[in-house]
Amino acid sequence: MNYISQHNTANTANADCHHLRENRLKLLSYNIQVGIESKSYRDYVTQSWRHILPDSQRHGNLLEVAHWLSDFDIVALQEVDAGSIRTRFINQVAFLAQKGGFPHWHHQRNRHLGRFAAHSNGILAKHPVEHIVHHKLPGRIAGRGALQATFGSGDNQLLVLSVHLALSQQARLKQLNYICELLSGYSSFVIMGDMNCTQIQAAEEFERHGLSVRSGNSYQPTFPRWNPKHFFDQIWVSDNLKIVNCHVMHLGVSDHLPITMEIEIPDKLKGIKSQNKYN
Repeated sequence: MNYISQHNTANTANADCHHLRENRLKLLSYNIQVGIESKSYRDYVTQSWRHILPDSQRHGNLLEVAHWLSDFDIVALQEVDAGSIRTRFINQVAFLAQKGGFPHWHHQRNRHLGRFAAHSNGILAKHPVEHIVHHKLPGRIAGRGALQATFGSGDNQLLVLSVHLALSQQARLKQLNYICELLSGYSSFVIMGDMNCTQIQAAEEFERHGLSVRSGNSYQPTFPRWNPKHFFDQIWVSDNLKIVNCHVMHLGVSDHLPITMEIEIPDKLKGIKSQNKYN
């Protein structure tokens, strides 16, 4: 009798753990600076050639990044290259997807400087993506974008945006306005990316436009990597998604630190974690 009781208790615990896994998603956002490792502001000058020409360290840096990305469900990437001279024509989004074990990946080319650079946003996913949209964000200088990935369908869908906003405040406000209008018709969404502004500034714009969101990080800056002071890298979720934890990872390459978040999704969204279908 005692054995049966213990067995049932174990089964219940296993069922609860399985339910938790099914109802959670692990998210990560990372500006990878095309695989260039920066350790000080001086590197922007001394290593500027790496933004144009290939170098021997980039491949190893990306392998390191791919190793710890593999633990996440959905990854938003900024400052990735879709294939040019500086990456030996390797699409960095595809490379990280393959090495990190992501069957679904997409890139958005925002600035294409011929053979020299293909500035892009990217999304990596362990779960099937139903729909992809490339949004060109407004601004006086072209080249900023939002990559939209939709998981699930109908009323049971989750929209994810990978964004990289402008340095100019005027352009950034227009871009945040665009994002708010885009998401106004969706109940479940995630915004991840390099916002190039404080969380307070982003929150004020979201509130001004009536977008109900929450963020889990208010005390861990992400830039610059060697002495973080600014909260540029952010993850925002719709208010129907529960934040389990959020933290900044003190590792990797680039001049930014990656930010992660684990969320609990409503039961109606569990279907997005269906069996993987490869591209």
